[in-house]
Amino acid sequence: MTDSIKMRFLFLSLFFCLLTSVVMAQNGLKIVDKSVSFGMRTVPSRKIDVIIVHSVFNALGGDKYDINLVIKQFSHYGVSSHYIIGRDGTIYKLVKENNISFQAGRSSLPDGRTGVNSCSIGIELITTNDSIDAPTEKQIQSLTTLVKDIKSRYNIKYVLRHSDIAPDRKTDPWNMNWTDFLKRIGD
Repeated sequence: MTDSIKMRFLFLSLFFCLLTSVVMAQNGLKIVDKSVSFGMRTVPSRKIDVIIVHSVFNALGGDKYDINLVIKQFSHYGVSSHYIIGRDGTIYKLVKENNISFQAGRSSLPDGRTGVNSCSIGIELITTNDSIDAPTEKQIQSLTTLVKDIKSRYNIKYVLRHSDIAPDRKTDPWNMNWTDFLKRIGD
């Protein structure tokens, strides 16, 4: 490769990085890639019209808010989500949106559909079910921005809690002011 070609390649690489940063800054999203190969299925295409909000914490020992331990726990149980939002508001992407993450379990939508994983994007908030613990304001801000971004790209019919689709099994997201959140996203 000649020096001229190397310089062009370097310039284009830097330009792409800057362009990507500008796009991410425009929607206010900072997303850290932590892609997983478990608890998900790659599919050629799917219709996404649901967002499911969950809560999770590390229950296997160690720091309950540690993202890497939460991912290890997901691996242990063979589940995942598309995104996890840390206590500081950092958004971690585990599964590409066009793929199915195993996050909804046995559940059904208000319109009667089952197989919720196939049509939804799952977002986890790292928080515990302890009554004094709740999602942080930074988490809610990141969740709001992420949900608005997803809604701008898909025809979203429902933004639901895990407890809305599996009320006999699930109680999350825990200690979250759902009414305030829905106002923030314009629902």
